[in-house]
Amino acid sequence: MDKKNALRAGALAAGTTLMMLLMSSPALALTRDDGDDPGKPLSMGATLGLYVVLPLVIFGVITGLVMVLDKSHRKQDDTSSNINVKARAEA
Repeated sequence: MDKKNALRAGALAAGTTLMMLLMSSPALALTRDDGDDPGKPLSMGATLGLYVVLPLVIFGVITGLVMVLDKSHRKQDDTSSNINVKARAEA
């Protein structure tokens, strides 16, 4: 029974994938669409800067702002961690 369900799921996934591939337009089509006005292509450095470096810099700035503006470390510690429990040696 389990084999039958796996076969059915595989056939459904394969059929869905095949239909999606057949119905979609080619990604690298040579014919241009009406109104298509592509700009100049990006260089390798510009592409890496735009899609790798810039998001990392933005992430770093946001992380830095959160760390600098975090005020939770200034709260008074009201738990038992600030109680001195060492015994005094008085004789």
